[in-house]
Amino acid sequence: MSSEPVDHGAGSPAATDATDATDAGTSREELRRVVSDLLGIELTTTDDDSNLFELGLQSLEMMRLANRLSRAGGEITFSQLSDDPRLSAWFELLVPVAEAEPAPRPPAPVVEHTDGTDRPFALTAVQQAYLIGRDDDQPLGGVSCHAYLEFDAEGVEPHRLERAVRALIRRHPMLRVSFTDDATQRVAAESGWPGVGVEDLRHLPDAEATAAALALRDRLSHRRLDVRRGEVVDVRMTRLPGGVDRIHLNVDLLAADLASIRVLLADLAVLYDDPEGLDEITYTFGRYVAEQDAIRGAARERARAYWQERLPSLPGGPKLPLAMDPEALGVPTFVRRSCALTAQEWRVIERRAAEAGLTPSVVLATAYAMVLGRWSGDERFLLNLPLFDRDLDAHPQIGQVVADFTGLVLVEVDLSGDSFADRARAMRKQMHEDIGNAAYSGVDVLRDFVRADQDTPRTAPVVFACDLSAPLVPDAFADRFGEPAWMISQTPQIWLDHQVYRTRDDGVLLVWDAVDALFPDGVLDAMMAAYEQVVRGLLTDEWEAAAPRIALPAAQERQRAAVNATVRPLTGNLLHTVFFERAGERAGRPALLWGEREAMAHDALARDALAVAGALVRRGVGRGSYVAVTAPKGAGQIAAVLGVLAAGAAYVPIGVDQPAERRTRILELSGARLVLDGSGLLEPSEAGVEVVAIDAATRERPLSAPVPAEPDDTAYVIFTSGSTGLPKGVEISHRAAVNTVEDVNERFGIGPEDRVLAVSALDFDLSVWDVFGFLGAGGGAVLVPESGRRDAAEWLALCRRHAVTVWNTVPALLDMVLTAADGAPSLRRCAWPCCPATGSGSTCPSGWPARRTADVG
Repeated sequence: MSSEPVDHGAGSPAATDATDATDAGTSREELRRVVSDLLGIELTTTDDDSNLFELGLQSLEMMRLANRLSRAGGEITFSQLSDDPRLSAWFELLVPVAEAEPAPRPPAPVVEHTDGTDRPFALTAVQQAYLIGRDDDQPLGGVSCHAYLEFDAEGVEPHRLERAVRALIRRHPMLRVSFTDDATQRVAAESGWPGVGVEDLRHLPDAEATAAALALRDRLSHRRLDVRRGEVVDVRMTRLPGGVDRIHLNVDLLAADLASIRVLLADLAVLYDDPEGLDEITYTFGRYVAEQDAIRGAARERARAYWQERLPSLPGGPKLPLAMDPEALGVPTFVRRSCALTAQEWRVIERRAAEAGLTPSVVLATAYAMVLGRWSGDERFLLNLPLFDRDLDAHPQIGQVVADFTGLVLVEVDLSGDSFADRARAMRKQMHEDIGNAAYSGVDVLRDFVRADQDTPRTAPVVFACDLSAPLVPDAFADRFGEPAWMISQTPQIWLDHQVYRTRDDGVLLVWDAVDALFPDGVLDAMMAAYEQVVRGLLTDEWEAAAPRIALPAAQERQRAAVNATVRPLTGNLLHTVFFERAGERAGRPALLWGEREAMAHDALARDALAVAGALVRRGVGRGSYVAVTAPKGAGQIAAVLGVLAAGAAYVPIGVDQPAERRTRILELSGARLVLDGSGLLEPSEAGVEVVAIDAATRERPLSAPVPAEPDDTAYVIFTSGSTGLPKGVEISHRAAVNTVEDVNERFGIGPEDRVLAVSALDFDLSVWDVFGFLGAGGGAVLVPESGRRDAAEWLALCRRHAVTVWNTVPALLDMVLTAADGAPSLRRCAWPCCPATGSGSTCPSGWPARRTADVG
């Protein structure tokens, strides 16, 4: 259920009465008292140096505290509090607060009310995403973001249930809300809810009644309520043999988040007994939205700057194995998987998490991320975290308001740590940093992704939602109508949604709601089993020891072992050895092709490359040197790379579209003191390095032969973004790269007649095989101009014009060219990216076949 909060903890409406009336203030005593109230234990001066995470403080409680301290007059951020979670450290932060005048809370905007209704008011960012995502023309759309629950009770009186639901709808304006395409919502004075429909199956034999009930469940659980006409909640009832009265509850999450569903259930139990049993709520969500927009403006701008700085380096979601393109699926059907921890097991995990200075939600998120990383082959990816975002200090009645208060935050996962504890601490640090900047929603960040790269935007379709505050169903409702007999949630444009709930017996339920049709058979079952194994291992395993290796299914392990079993002798070649050795005998044969009929032969390319090498050597470049290359795709770019290697150095590719600040940072980190520039955009001396134009270098006196080097020398350094958002260089030796290139050439039988469309940018490691695999084999690389980098029609035209035989890209780009070809294939062979890029030359971690015949021309 993707509107669930993370680390809801004691900050839930039911648990905050003690702190709602307390101002955090600026004194040590007041702060200690507020934190004591949050923790539910009395802190003394002896606790000032205790780690508050170890004492049970949750992330959202700390976020609320940061907001209250800031309102008291200081710029104290969530990140500052989480960096050192001790009262003694927080006291130091209070010094400037005490010296400052209290910051006045912005005046609340006036929102007019008539007959208990609001004027039209703006959707939140998350509501906009849910509303747009449910449309039929959206990938994985055609489904609403909703929760569906069934409760099996006895002796339910339909008329009393209907009376209670109608009273519930009158009490909560957001149950009478409609949503419009102009990004607003309006509360109606009356509801169009038709009443409790009752289906009586008691007269049927048990088997027939069961089948009919399952058919009804299938229909209702994936129903899309008409929210544009004010349908946001529905309650029905089925009478089953054996005296079972099944209540069907369907709630669209545009109108109510998880905490609100708890409120609804608690209120419904009261109203069933007494329709007048609850006081009126005068505070509304419309007022809340208007007030928060005014209050949070400055925080949103600060958070926006944070995310804009990180945007270029953020990864996408985990590249899980898929059975089909999500855009080809149509209307998704969600299936639930679950496992449970007993109260005793959960207490063990809570205790061990506290001892490690971690929150339980961080521990579970890390275990989940490890499984995702194992099946995707990614160490870095984004998780989509729904965040409880109800400001409990906004109004005394805010805890009783039903609405969707959800925020979303994107958290970057980095699994590079050696132990589980290392990975969890990295998760905690990044999660707290990102939550501290949640005022700029993850929805906004995803929109920025689209604007930055409209053809292949990054997505975050895997969710982690953790609510440890209270059981999903309040005691009053469960005592009257029972526990949920069955439930599921669904969210448009989401692949996999992991939810964590407390149970009434103080255990924890771990559930996965996923679109089964997206994944190969058995994959989700195997992943869920692995996740349960990791979580149960946390009960006894040493968290500081090496992280456990997650086992893949036996059949998959055998397949990988078989593919990886081939042993080939190392040739001792460098990446460029064979190209230069055989360029003379391949004189006249095209090495590079582009445009309508343009081409450069192997011998001409070798001459230009040796000229570049000569220019570099005369400028002091040699073995152990690093030379940056920034140039658009073209013959000059390839000659520059070959020239760097021929000079004995390693090349550092920098995309021509990289921002100047990032380019400067890469130059600093790599230690490059010279840039070969084919872009014409660099100054003669940028960031303290010498800039040499590639065209000029190709006209200098060439070397007679490449400078000797060793296989263990670095061949190239590709910069990705590190877990901090800064560029992170990955050095690849000649030996490692050559072994992969030669192995792939052998596996695919690449020879002089083969040509590849070189779509991948030079700073993406798929380009290595595009260049050196084909030049070494005597084949050719067809170069895509910068203007056509995202134009599948241009790719297709180049494939046909230059008789391309091999395709080597990520699967999504192959899908684009097949779509452009309108399903009429012609490529003879297709090498998937796992082969040239992972260094294994073996199994594709994404689950695609290592070799597949295709035909695009």
